[in-house]
Amino acid sequence: MFRLLQRRLRRLSGPSAGLSARSARSLSGCPPELPAACVRSTFLDFFRDKHGHRLVPSSPVRPRGDPSLLFVNAGMNQFKPIFLGTVDPRSEMASYRRVVNSQKCVRAGGKHNDLEDVGRDVYHHTFFEMLGNWSFGDYFKEEACCMAWSLLTEHYGIPTDRLYVSYFAGDAASGLPADEETRQIWLDIGVPSGRLLPFGLKENFWEMGDSGPCGPCTEIHYDHVGGRDAAALVNADSPDVVEIWNLVFMQYNREVDRSLRLLPQFSVDTGMGLERLVSVLQGKRSNYDTDLFTPLLDAIHQRSRVAAYGGRMGAAGKEKVDTAYRVVADHVRTLSVCIADGVHPGMSGAELVLRRILRRAVRFCVEVLQAPQGTLASLVPAVAHTLGDVYPELHREADRIMDVINENEAHFLSSLQQGSRLIHRTLNRKDYKHGVFPASVAWSLHRDLGFPLDLVDLMLEERGVQVDRQELDRLIAENHKVMSDLQSGVQSQVMLDVLSLAELQHLGVPHTDDSLKYQYSLEQGRYVFPACCATVLALYDGHTLVSEVTEGQRCGVILDQTCFYSEQGGQSHDQGYFTRDGLQDILYPVEAVLLAGGYVVHQVTAADSLKTGDQVQLHLDQVHRLSCMVKHTATHILNFALREVLGPSVQQRGSHVSADRLRFDFSVKGSLSVSQLQQVEACVSDIISANQIVHSQELPLQTARCIDGLRTVDEVYPDPVRVVSVAMPISDLLDDQTDRGTSVELCCGTHLLQTGAIEDLVIISERQMVKGISRIVAVTGQEAARARETGQVLSQDVDSLSSRLTGSAPISLESAQCFAKEVGVISDAVDNTPIPQWQRRELQSRLRALQRTSNTAVRKLETRDAAARVQALLEKNAVKDLQVDSVETDSLSILMKTVNQLSTAAPHSHVMLLAHQRHSGKVLCACQVPKDSLSLSASDWAVAVCRHLGGSAGGSALVARGTGSSSDITEALRWAEEFARQKIQR
Repeated sequence: MFRLLQRRLRRLSGPSAGLSARSARSLSGCPPELPAACVRSTFLDFFRDKHGHRLVPSSPVRPRGDPSLLFVNAGMNQFKPIFLGTVDPRSEMASYRRVVNSQKCVRAGGKHNDLEDVGRDVYHHTFFEMLGNWSFGDYFKEEACCMAWSLLTEHYGIPTDRLYVSYFAGDAASGLPADEETRQIWLDIGVPSGRLLPFGLKENFWEMGDSGPCGPCTEIHYDHVGGRDAAALVNADSPDVVEIWNLVFMQYNREVDRSLRLLPQFSVDTGMGLERLVSVLQGKRSNYDTDLFTPLLDAIHQRSRVAAYGGRMGAAGKEKVDTAYRVVADHVRTLSVCIADGVHPGMSGAELVLRRILRRAVRFCVEVLQAPQGTLASLVPAVAHTLGDVYPELHREADRIMDVINENEAHFLSSLQQGSRLIHRTLNRKDYKHGVFPASVAWSLHRDLGFPLDLVDLMLEERGVQVDRQELDRLIAENHKVMSDLQSGVQSQVMLDVLSLAELQHLGVPHTDDSLKYQYSLEQGRYVFPACCATVLALYDGHTLVSEVTEGQRCGVILDQTCFYSEQGGQSHDQGYFTRDGLQDILYPVEAVLLAGGYVVHQVTAADSLKTGDQVQLHLDQVHRLSCMVKHTATHILNFALREVLGPSVQQRGSHVSADRLRFDFSVKGSLSVSQLQQVEACVSDIISANQIVHSQELPLQTARCIDGLRTVDEVYPDPVRVVSVAMPISDLLDDQTDRGTSVELCCGTHLLQTGAIEDLVIISERQMVKGISRIVAVTGQEAARARETGQVLSQDVDSLSSRLTGSAPISLESAQCFAKEVGVISDAVDNTPIPQWQRRELQSRLRALQRTSNTAVRKLETRDAAARVQALLEKNAVKDLQVDSVETDSLSILMKTVNQLSTAAPHSHVMLLAHQRHSGKVLCACQVPKDSLSLSASDWAVAVCRHLGGSAGGSALVARGTGSSSDITEALRWAEEFARQKIQR
């Protein structure tokens, strides 16, 4: 055995001549100091050149059609279709057997979130690289362990006396034995038994999710100190003894009912963090002291006004500076990689997480490192220098990455300065209660200036202050209720009533000039919105007009002019806040903007006193406004496309435009076909791609109505009225007097100036609301791209199912049931995931056919199975008036079929069969009695037996079924037979 092992190790490690120098260095107890690039390439070359692995490039950090993840957070993410069996058999991935790669990973937000730990220690990162090798039905435990040991000890030269290995100790409750096979492999390799440590499910059993492939794992740990027995520190959260490599052996599938079944194909999935491995090989205790980070830290120092990085830990003084170094170095890597892969800072999902990361990095740059504006973006070339050779997109996209970071930084810095002043002013107020920060101010920072609440906490923590958490929770809950009420149409209490409107007119208060809402421009590809200063003309407290409101009071504010869009024409109102002259750090958040009788009413909860005559500055939430503009212009184009495809009978019946999606109701005889949905999307896509100019102009209502092709809805229009046309100037439409095939509508909404900013439109839902009225829901931009990606993935999943069914019919009941379950899971995903509606219809049709076929196969196999059981029972018991027996099956359906067939073979018999699940103690029960049975009904029999077994049952006088539980099936059978015999003999 020993000689066999020696031969295997020699074969795995290859020629030994090139290892002598490294091996000699490793004898000193210190690992060789390899550059990070060499560490990565050594790993990849080892598996590719010596062991025939295919080198697969890293996937982008945005998951490919996987809505369960914000970011790719592990090396195996891109290979999930292989593990799950959903890979398209025609795809290149289906041919993978041995694979190696270095995967870009982000852990921030979602289940794996390391964001708050970054900077506070020396090993957490939001972005990291995961080195991994995989076997898909090729090699398994022995080869994986031998390769790993050979690479670490011979090629990297890590001393064996620094390494410890953990393995799965088993779990009696789950019925899982200890992984003695892996333990013996490590012993044969030469790992001393004292360094081979058993651990339970939490540490050494890996699962993909609540269900799916899983299996035991073995981990290799490194002792930074050495020269001692550190076994007790393994998995003890010691910074001295760290896990460096995890080898997962995928051999089970976790079922929905939590049971485990062996996979038809065993696989290996390993993961080793590059940053941690490099710190080991470079003899560093901190990842930030390796050459993955030192160039970045040097670049930060050159641009900052503080001392060089010192590696200190803590939250005060010089330690705080070193924390900032680590935060900025980590975050700029994450920003560079994400933006290069198409994830931009935004308002939801992964984009919102990236926005938080960027703002956190900017704040540390400015406030702690005292670096000038633009520093964060200037670090991008240093990131490209350290990572660009293996991820060339970082070189390719460097200029764009810097532009995105600079633009977002500029927007945040103004908010940050205002927020810091607001905190300082609050802390210096006479009525400030020491140590407890007012929740209303913290909530204002979050809601109005876009501060994440954790950033507010951090800024206060540095001043030794905590926010009033109970009051903050109350404000959050109240805000949810207000938003819910607004969305459900609940009337605002501060909406002007008829008496107040009459009083305003009597007082001669002029109608609000809101023309500024349209006065934005497009400059060098960016929208520029006008500044707006205004005078408070009137205040309404919910009951009457007042001259002044006090802090905390909800009110309606009427100004002489505004740049805010009020909710009308199906478009959501603008968001933002006011500031008051002489009190610039107090924010008056605008909760709603409503139009009443020519007056624009800004619904506000006063953050301080406010009175008529006050001068205020209006601050528009530009991201929200632009999102609404995108959706509104897209709605017009969609309206036009529907008429182009379906004909002039299509009439708009309602619409709603918000920042995240658009809804459009229209008249149509029936639901759109797949082809019609595709044609509509194609028509919209052509207009977007052409980047057509959007024209708008006010015209007398009668003049506007003369335009051919004008789209209107049944409502009262103002006069003059605003006309919005795509591609054709309004003057041309008036002169031409012909329908030139363009979108032209009467509309008071705000629109894009060119259609290209929509990027893409996907109809994710289309259904008949009532007969003759259909509703479309659509998304644009990145949401549309994600919908298409997800649709493609689900389409490949369905293709894979079809190929498997076409290839060969299920040969066993178990495989047929498994297939039917897979069809059901994918059907649920297709029904409930945002994907193109035309694709959903196609996939639903295919899945229904697959479900019918799979159900038929299951029924046939169940009938065949039941017939075999009936034959065995008849041979065992012959034909008797009373037949009570047990059969082995997990299926109540098979049990019922067996009872039915047995009753058909013996029509005068009273039949009851029980099936005992030994692992759970559950008992399935089914029975049938002859049609002329007067003394014993099937339902009475089943109910009595199942109640005796602590369960329940139901059915008819002839057929019934139920469940219970028992550890003694023999006693249960005896009781059931005795109950029936007593009834029959009466």
